[in-house]
Amino acid sequence: MHLGEMLDSVCSRYGGKKAIIFEDKTLSYSELQKAVNSLANHLKSLGIRKGDKVAIMLPNIPEFVISYFAILKLGAVAVTLNIMSTAYELQYLLGNSDSKAFITIAQSAKRYEEIKNEIPQCRHILLVDHESSSSPFMEAIGKGPFEFSMPPIDSDDPAVIVYTAGLTGNPHGAVLTHKNLFSQTTLYRDLFDGKPEDHGLAIIPLFHTFGATANMLGVMSLGCTVTILDQFNIDAILKAIERDHVTYIGAVPRVFLGMLLYEEADKFDTRSLRLCITGGSTMPPQYMPAFSKKFRCVLTEGYGLTEASPVCTVGRLNMPIKPGSIGVPIPGVEIKVIDDNDREVPAGQVGELVVRGINVMKGYYRDAEATAGVMKNGWLHTGDLARVDGEGYVFLTGRKKRMIITSGFNVYPREVEIILDRHPAVKASQVVGKPDLMRGEIVKALVVKRPNEAADERAILKHCRTYLSSYKVPREIVFIDSLN
Repeated sequence: MHLGEMLDSVCSRYGGKKAIIFEDKTLSYSELQKAVNSLANHLKSLGIRKGDKVAIMLPNIPEFVISYFAILKLGAVAVTLNIMSTAYELQYLLGNSDSKAFITIAQSAKRYEEIKNEIPQCRHILLVDHESSSSPFMEAIGKGPFEFSMPPIDSDDPAVIVYTAGLTGNPHGAVLTHKNLFSQTTLYRDLFDGKPEDHGLAIIPLFHTFGATANMLGVMSLGCTVTILDQFNIDAILKAIERDHVTYIGAVPRVFLGMLLYEEADKFDTRSLRLCITGGSTMPPQYMPAFSKKFRCVLTEGYGLTEASPVCTVGRLNMPIKPGSIGVPIPGVEIKVIDDNDREVPAGQVGELVVRGINVMKGYYRDAEATAGVMKNGWLHTGDLARVDGEGYVFLTGRKKRMIITSGFNVYPREVEIILDRHPAVKASQVVGKPDLMRGEIVKALVVKRPNEAADERAILKHCRTYLSSYKVPREIVFIDSLN
């Protein structure tokens, strides 16, 4: 089954049930299906066909879900872009992905206008304004036809391209197939006793593989209702749990740490919570039992990466939870820990974690060299260092490659260094990760200034914000005399 068929199946069974709650609005599964089909017909009228790429740069709003499934039902490929992308980043992402159309919010249109002459293949832009009933997007989903005949779609066909940080500077587009993503939709049901009566909360970005898989595909495949939040706000999260009787949350550690440390959390009724899954970056293990005790629910940790759709391992309900462990491999996925000669090391020893399974990407779009660099003999090399204990539990111990994970987002230092070095006052730079309780790490830059240049931290940060998404911009700059 491909993802378009999955949506049709769910909508036929749960048509009258709420699919999405966003602010004071709701969308039933029948209404979702009509909107998806209408948008698919609109995109088809623009000349979008099977295999074409359509970029989505939207926050967590219902229009993201509608766009995602409309593109997939066309047999086209959804290119899900970070809403924080600058015009500089957007030019590369739209150009590299060969996107023919671009769906974004009206506030982001200026970024597209700045670079549209450099990306002539991206001929169509569809603007979303979820607060208006007369935006181009609303017209497209409201005009019909409300039936759509899907072309033949194979499970090995590309479904989504998600860009992940590149070691040498430019991001790589991981091509995920319908089979890759569909394999992840059963995890909530099979490993965590998920049922249609459950209610999910989507707080982490849906353009992220973790957000899309754990909070959209996994729960909606069961006919669950999803409450979508667009902004990180602990008060709003707790209000949503109480109001909508949320039973499940998949999010980064920052969300659960924020809930745990929020002084007014006891004012909210959170008894509906049954399961929370943390991932994207490492959860400080000492806080996991405290969270489970305070909110009287299971908190377990998982691990994944964009190239693996993303989930690879997770703690289970029917197994003891070991704080500090990222769990055990999910069904259909193999893992092993290897040394520098690709030989598997004994249990307890540290090496690189490699993964093989139905969830692993087709490859990086238009980049055979980068694909070969991570895919070796059928195994995806994660670049993460780990050990496996005698019971098969995996523990991360560090990273083999230079990478920073901040609030679940990957940042390769080289990409930031390239931008820093473009500033006329910067002679050289080195970017490192600095431990941070809430975000896991923050981006820290060591900068050597050119002689007689007067640029200060504020000027250099302004320069970075012009070219880099906000999560990549250094939160701390230290001026030094030389790099070691």
